[in-house]
Amino acid sequence: MLLKQYKTHFFESLKNIQDEQEIESFFFILTEYLHNSKRVDVALNPNFEISEEEVQKWNDILVDLQQEKPIQYITGEAWFYGLQFEVNENTLIPRPETEELVEWVLNSATTQHPSPITILDIGTGSGCIPISLKANLPQANVSAIDVSEQAIEVAKRNAVSNKVDINFIQANILEVEDLSQLPSPIIHHPSSYNIIVSNPPYVRNLEKQEIKKNVLDYEPHLALFVEDTDAWLFYRKIAQLALKNLSPNGLLFFEINQYLGKETVELLENLGFKNIELKKDIYGNDRMIKCSI
Repeated sequence: MLLKQYKTHFFESLKNIQDEQEIESFFFILTEYLHNSKRVDVALNPNFEISEEEVQKWNDILVDLQQEKPIQYITGEAWFYGLQFEVNENTLIPRPETEELVEWVLNSATTQHPSPITILDIGTGSGCIPISLKANLPQANVSAIDVSEQAIEVAKRNAVSNKVDINFIQANILEVEDLSQLPSPIIHHPSSYNIIVSNPPYVRNLEKQEIKKNVLDYEPHLALFVEDTDAWLFYRKIAQLALKNLSPNGLLFFEINQYLGKETVELLENLGFKNIELKKDIYGNDRMIKCSI
């Protein structure tokens, strides 16, 4: 069968689920994944043939896409801040908004802190935040925490594949009383950090109806949702730890729930943080906060 013939079938099978631009994106991601052929290779070889076995692989993936399984979980990889990351059902798929958070941290780190600096990421998932920071701040000492052993294993593999050294720690941050208690063989002064950053669970259960099927059915709820009764559970705990463990002039960064920007600022004000900045993402939503002690 010719690949261009299968392409027609592929588009027809997904047209009621995704828009044409998204389907085209999926198609060329899969030509590279299945055949190591980029878009230009496909265009230059209109008579590219696929075997029966390859057709079956396409068909299996098509079934997953019809069930709205994220393409990143099908291929097992995602790009973030110019780096490639392994992802699976134990890790969130990195978002463009989080790239903006990384950019903000990097800009602040290079302008406000001498090198080397100490950085802690809380709730690391795939490791996309600390790995991207370390790749761009090679002299920094970077640690990362996650409650999920499976996520930590993925993050460790991502650090190796991206050739950076990160101190990964499995811990439930809600049970940590002081960050200096964490095992930190890389950090020279583990009792304090110049930067603490976190993209913790922040979607309330009441917002589930807004969540697309591809996220709700496949991405780990442990990393997504908090109870409606205490949407600031993680923010409060992390902020309290930051008060103890940030160095003088240290910075705390959060990715936040777009609906709770004002309330999250008030929480930090009440805890005594200063220089609180609330920043919108590329879509115009309140998405991240920076503050200091």
